[in-house]
Amino acid sequence: MSEKLFNKVLEVHIKCKDCEDRRSTIRIIVELQLTTNPVHKRDLVVRLTDDADPYFLYNLTISEEDFQSLKVQQGLLVDFSAFPQKFIDLLNLCISEQDKDSPRFLLQLSSSSQLLEHSHASLNIVETNAFKHLTHLSLKLLHGTDIDIKKYLASCLSQLKEEKQQLEQKLKRTEEDLTRQLSYTQQTLSEKSRELDKLRAEWTSNTTTLSSRYTQDLTAEREKALETQTKLQQQSEHLRRELEATHLQSAQHLQSRLNELEVSTRDLTEKKYKADSTIRDMKAKLAGLEEECQRAKQQAMSLRRENGSLDQECHEKERQVNQLQMRVAVLEQEIKDKEQLVLRTKEVLEATQQQKTSVEGNVENKQLHIGKLEATVKSLSEELIKANGIIKKLQAEARALVGKIKVKNTVTVSQEKVLQETKERLHREQKELEETRQQLRHRDEEVSKLKEQLEATAQKLDESREVLKTNENVINWLNKQLNENQLARKPEPSGAFQTPAPQSLAVGGRMTASSHMMLDSRAFAPGYPITSTLNSKHAFPLSSSQVQFKPIGSKAGLSSVDVRHGSPTAHQGPASNKENREPPGLDSKYFERRDDSIPLHGLLPNTNSREAPRPPLTSGPPAPKSGLHSAPSAYFPS
Repeated sequence: MSEKLFNKVLEVHIKCKDCEDRRSTIRIIVELQLTTNPVHKRDLVVRLTDDADPYFLYNLTISEEDFQSLKVQQGLLVDFSAFPQKFIDLLNLCISEQDKDSPRFLLQLSSSSQLLEHSHASLNIVETNAFKHLTHLSLKLLHGTDIDIKKYLASCLSQLKEEKQQLEQKLKRTEEDLTRQLSYTQQTLSEKSRELDKLRAEWTSNTTTLSSRYTQDLTAEREKALETQTKLQQQSEHLRRELEATHLQSAQHLQSRLNELEVSTRDLTEKKYKADSTIRDMKAKLAGLEEECQRAKQQAMSLRRENGSLDQECHEKERQVNQLQMRVAVLEQEIKDKEQLVLRTKEVLEATQQQKTSVEGNVENKQLHIGKLEATVKSLSEELIKANGIIKKLQAEARALVGKIKVKNTVTVSQEKVLQETKERLHREQKELEETRQQLRHRDEEVSKLKEQLEATAQKLDESREVLKTNENVINWLNKQLNENQLARKPEPSGAFQTPAPQSLAVGGRMTASSHMMLDSRAFAPGYPITSTLNSKHAFPLSSSQVQFKPIGSKAGLSSVDVRHGSPTAHQGPASNKENREPPGLDSKYFERRDDSIPLHGLLPNTNSREAPRPPLTSGPPAPKSGLHSAPSAYFPS
């Protein structure tokens, strides 16, 4: 049992060895054969034949097992059940592309021998693209043997005989139908001829009676017609004269109307040229505004980068300031003031960022408005083009008015209406152009204001940078002074740091819980740990460096705390001139008392004591200047 799936004639490119390529039309037949005895099988049969050459026959039978090997060899992705339909789809693509000059899909029949007869051939479905010839499918066909050719010819003969019998039967049927129709038409023809003879006889008798009857009437009617003709000629001459007069008047009126229309068209063309020039100016201004907006965006991006770098620098400076607060307690108030300055600079930066965001929003709004203006300009240009078309139509109608008088009156009325509409449109367009000019002026003003704001923010950023630089210089100078004083100080013997008496203690009087929390929360700088022997349970190890706090009064010597390489020692008495010498280059403004300054509390509180804080001690007036180891009275109450 076989089922034909495809039977069509296709154009195939034939390639042989040592021969030129040629094209020929070959019939491709695809059949699906089903066998149930002894085993249920499905075989796909592909047959190539030539209607002009009966000995041209190529066959290929593909079973399910053969298809698996073909699938592995050529990398197919379909199963045996879907393969016939995909093969037919490829053949249909070749049919659709074969009439083109450069077809995309081709059918190639190639053979390794010089002639196709008695040799194997491969049927290739090739897709040509810009890179290479891609072969989708290649099937190896076998040339039919003599037995196959005989079977094929016998099947063709049987088909031809069946077709011949069918055609003979059709011919007999058609002959019988035609004979019947002929006999019927002959009968009807004889009947119609008889009726025709009768009608001719009746018509001749009627015509003779009617001709005799109507000859007299014709003579009378002719006389009446002559009389009416003379009257009509007189009336027509009178009407012709009147029409000539009215025609001359209407022609003069139309000529004057034509002159007015030409003047109006000239005015409209002048207005159109003016509108074109204004549109060009507007486009140039728009281009300038777009360039300015891009520049403003670039400036905003650079300012953002500078702000990021400034934020990083501010964080680094804050860390350095926290370290210096633990090292140099005397300069705590100055560093806090500097932190406030840094906070102010941050606020200024945030304000500048807000201004930038507002500027960016304004720029986006302006871009949207510019887009709307471009749309309005396009609509204006389209309306002007329509007005030009209307003017051309009016000119053509004005030329046609000379030949058609009656139509001209209606056309002139419609032209007047159209001209009024065009005048109104032009007036509206002029108003819209004036409005767009005003809007562009407002935008120019807004852009200038935004530029001024950007310049102001840049100046503020420069000022904040200068302030940060001065802060860095002061902090570096203080670090240098600390290092110089530590190197210049002589080593002292290690001892026990005892709790001083209330009369000689200068720092412990202001010791509170807040100072204790401040000491615990802030980390010590590397290389500068501080130890305390106020309580042996809360002792910290010391490094090789030292920290000294030696407040000095003018009248009586105060206690000095010396913390060194082992355990700190407490001794009374005035400090030596070498230890209390003034640091060179430090200005006295950094040691002046301020109203908003915070006094220095005790650094090492006794955690085990539950007594109330001791009152501060008083002494003589403070020294005018002091070094790094002698603090002013504003920070160390005597």
